Amino acid sequence: MTLLTDTGHHQLEVDFCGLPFATPLVLLSGCVGFGEEYTRVSGFSNRDAGAVCLKGTTLEPRLGNPPHRIAETPMGMLNAIGLENVGVDAFVAEKLPQIPDGVPVVASVFGTSPAEYVEVCKRLTGVPKVAGLELNASCPHVKAGGIEFGQNPELLAGLVRECRSATSLPLLVKLSPNVTSIAEMARVAEGEGADGLALINTLQALDVDLETRRPVLRNVLGGLSGPAIGPVALRMVWQVAQATGIPIIGIGGIMSAEDALEFFIAGATAIQVGTANFVNPHATTDIIDGIEKFLLEKNIEKISDVIGTLET
Repeated sequence: MTLLTDTGHHQLEVDFCGLPFATPLVLLSGCVGFGEEYTRVSGFSNRDAGAVCLKGTTLEPRLGNPPHRIAETPMGMLNAIGLENVGVDAFVAEKLPQIPDGVPVVASVFGTSPAEYVEVCKRLTGVPKVAGLELNASCPHVKAGGIEFGQNPELLAGLVRECRSATSLPLLVKLSPNVTSIAEMARVAEGEGADGLALINTLQALDVDLETRRPVLRNVLGGLSGPAIGPVALRMVWQVAQATGIPIIGIGGIMSAEDALEFFIAGATAIQVGTANFVNPHATTDIIDGIEKFLLEKNIEKISDVIGTLET
């Protein structure tokens, strides 16, 4: 993969938690594995990504959930991968060295207890290529951890507090939409030292096989992503932008440049694109090109002039 020092996207540059992003588009955790999958896609250049958020990493290796663990739904997809990964030590030794230089790497951290999250944070701090950490406090399809923290303000506060003390890296918290008040959870994370927020994670969902009368997914429940959740995600990003003062990565149903721009207008500083890549492997490039075209047509100097401009 050719690495470019001049991104050619100067009007798209943003600062996110002190990290310089060449564009506000971040490759989504889970959908690009540990980076090597997406770099094999023909035509992709790292000049189009501001950062890459890698697959969720745990203290010990995880096999994940048994199949079936992905299913297509109207206007979206369900997944219950179960955070399959090689574990933090193999991640550092084997996966990180394969990732090309030139784009900030955000490592996604997961655990079944605060102590596990903390240990993973410690082992990733100071590691070359790791520019920031994202706490996955919201995974909806594992048996323990994740969503438990993301749905309980006290548990979330304790988790963020302990991880904040364990690392000097920029610390993001990925929030769950499966809550009564997303703004409350965002304020909790901010109050305990989070530098930024990522939202939303997938919506907990179910699909049924009519012939067998059994769940389509072996895990029974999965996470719904794709365009079906876009308006929900957009609403939550706007609510959190009103309630907090830290930058937001908007996630959920972003399939086009128009979708991305709506998230910027609602208050997101950056966006992550996930499910769109399964439909169109060149989605990220298409989205970046579309954003640049919009700025040119509207005579807007830079993307930061769009962020948070929603009038209500």
